[in-house]
Amino acid sequence: MSLIVNPYLEESSSKVRSKPIPWEGYQRAGLITPAELAAIKKVDRQPRSKVESLLLTEGPQYATLYLSLLKKLVRVDVLQYILVLIGDSLIDHDERIPLYTRAAESDPELPFGPLLRALDTPDEFVQLKACQVLAILFGSTQTVFQSSEINAFLNFISSLIQDTSATRRDVGVQCLEATLPTPAFRLAVWQVPTIMLSLTQLLKSSKAPQMQYQICFCIWLLSFEPRVAAEINKQYDVIPILTEVAQNAAKEKVIRVVIATFRNLVVKAPAANLPAMLVAKLLPFLQNLAGRKFSDEDIKEDVSFLKDELKAQFESLTTYDEYTSELVSGHLGWTPVHDSDEFWKENANRLNENDNEQLKRLVGLLNTSTEPLVLAVAAHDIGKYVKYCDRGKKLITDMGAKTRVMELMAHEDPDVRYQALMSVQLLVSHSWA
Repeated sequence: MSLIVNPYLEESSSKVRSKPIPWEGYQRAGLITPAELAAIKKVDRQPRSKVESLLLTEGPQYATLYLSLLKKLVRVDVLQYILVLIGDSLIDHDERIPLYTRAAESDPELPFGPLLRALDTPDEFVQLKACQVLAILFGSTQTVFQSSEINAFLNFISSLIQDTSATRRDVGVQCLEATLPTPAFRLAVWQVPTIMLSLTQLLKSSKAPQMQYQICFCIWLLSFEPRVAAEINKQYDVIPILTEVAQNAAKEKVIRVVIATFRNLVVKAPAANLPAMLVAKLLPFLQNLAGRKFSDEDIKEDVSFLKDELKAQFESLTTYDEYTSELVSGHLGWTPVHDSDEFWKENANRLNENDNEQLKRLVGLLNTSTEPLVLAVAAHDIGKYVKYCDRGKKLITDMGAKTRVMELMAHEDPDVRYQALMSVQLLVSHSWA
């Protein structure tokens, strides 16, 4: 089980443990039974050794007691205290997870109902502590859960990862990391696009090695699912992001988990990922890594494997394959094919194959990309295509790309403006098919 460690949770838990709770008052008010009062008093503000001894002999009773109290009591200080008791009983004791999940046998709302409701409590500590406990329970392969329970938890995790608070983001990423070893949870996470989108955005902006490592670890765990491995780069552009993170990493463990992720992507879905890895210039980086010393032998093995796979892929590529790989990746750059008149003479008409599949990709980048480099290269390629494809001007006009290129003549980037101007001249002057 992944250990969820956060300074705010640790410090707040310590304070909560020392606060007195008026249990007798709750019993007089009829909120708890005499038996519940007697049981809770045995663990209330008691030394850890005494509580552990009780849990050894009466673990099932105390798991049910904690959950029952969490379900029926509403005061924030009580919720805080009960959640700390639950957390203390579970941390470093995975064998106790079934004590909580079996509570469903006596009450189907347990264990998840009260814990999920705690996520909606205004108190931040109650929210985050409940999230920590849920992550421990959900992260166990022994746990049986409903899809509605998973969805409620994952929606909360998504909100944490998107939060402006560093503490909430940290707890969110760690709790996600704790659940992803469970295969059912990996597929459930994949069904919540905001989680993956938030992770990639946070990875691009975070310079903290520990946060980088935790996010990359989450992506590595997700990459064990073949469906995820086949789609993750297409949907979230993770290969260039992870490559850049590894290139700039200050810690070996960040490089290790990124390279391990790449290995999974190649093993599970080579056709979907090898071309994008070549476009992201991963091969030169791997050749650089091969000459470095690492304390972890797994890195060397993974680097060697990836290097061999990418070399084989590179050697089998034609120049047209290279070009279409760029189009598929969405990362156009000034590689030699773009300026080669020989290439365009031979291949311009191939963009029309399969119902103009590659031409549609090129026009799509022109319409959707916000990167000046991609726009400049795409505008340039439209001009080359029109020059060497007899039907090019009509197809480009029908797709609306002529209007888009003309708009780019007013772009803020000078290279985009220049390339758009050159293409418009060809679009205007070239004869119709």
